[in-house]
Amino acid sequence: MQTINIHEAKTHLSRLVDEVVAGEEVVIAKAGKPMAKLIPFIPATKKRKLGLLAGKLSVPADFDAPLSDDVLATFEGR
Repeated sequence: MQTINIHEAKTHLSRLVDEVVAGEEVVIAKAGKPMAKLIPFIPATKKRKLGLLAGKLSVPADFDAPLSDDVLATFEGR
């Protein structure tokens, strides 16, 4: 990983971008303190298709019914 100051980064941005694309990470510092890191851009992965399980799952009618006392006691640690 290469660390350079912000003035040098402005002067040599094109070269730094080429180095990052080639696999190197570059840290940009201001007065010796790291401020930013240049890393390669990775395009978003393929979008997920919604609804793949449509019609294959069902929610029971009593899904949101109150819990029985013994189940509730187990959750509450009684």
